[in-house]
Amino acid sequence: MNSNTISILGCGWLGLPLGEHFYKKGYLVKGSTRIEEDLDALKQKGILPFQLELTDTTLVAEQLHEFLNSDILIISFPPERRKDIETYHPAQFNLLVSALKNSIVKKVLFVSSTSVYPDLNREVFENETAPPVKASGKALKLVEELLTLQTNFTTTVIRFSGLIGYDRVPGLSLAEKATVENGDVPINVIHQDDCIGLISQIIQQNKWGEVFNASADCHPTRKEFYSLAADKAGLKLPDFNIGKERNFKIINSTKIKKQLGYEFKYPNPLAVLTDCPLT
Repeated sequence: MNSNTISILGCGWLGLPLGEHFYKKGYLVKGSTRIEEDLDALKQKGILPFQLELTDTTLVAEQLHEFLNSDILIISFPPERRKDIETYHPAQFNLLVSALKNSIVKKVLFVSSTSVYPDLNREVFENETAPPVKASGKALKLVEELLTLQTNFTTTVIRFSGLIGYDRVPGLSLAEKATVENGDVPINVIHQDDCIGLISQIIQQNKWGEVFNASADCHPTRKEFYSLAADKAGLKLPDFNIGKERNFKIINSTKIKKQLGYEFKYPNPLAVLTDCPLT
């Protein structure tokens, strides 16, 4: 077992730069993608590429044993958009867990989402017991429970808010609409650089067996955020309805900042927009 080896299941928008980060830190990094044409992109970042396809019924990879021949596995792929996601996504992970039981992986970092929380109209913390409402949140919650109950490896769950940075601003399509509902509710987002920074610190500081929220410190309203996004993208400013019923949540990230001694590089999402290309 090589404690300096990290495998990343899902080298997409977050997983690819994450793999490059660890490669530059001196780790041997193995990364997976479903698409053969993307294998070269992994190589160019210093990542050993593996083509891997995981569905609810099959786990196909030519060198699965070698891919899982690592001390640490980072799982970074979101639930697909499909009607049966509440059963499909957990079924994917049942197959993955079976494979992990035959591997040397002892530490798993699962990239989850704050969609596991319903709108409680207040701050939310890691120990919330209210069940998810969204289908994707329900699926992720089931996967979290499956992974954290395993005894042959230890899992840390990190729940990211909406991912932003560089070419990605979630909900930019809202800025293209004539009217945006609930313009006065706060948003929860986090920059890619902070995602990578937090994951890196979890591994460096051996924070295993934990559940962490991760969201930027500031929570501007939809109106503030998407008005700035629309202005920067050269779009017409939409109208914002201020509803009497405000359904929202504010993700509290105090736990992860305290345990890691971490300060966000981008604590204010509004400042991020000045550096984030939208085209």
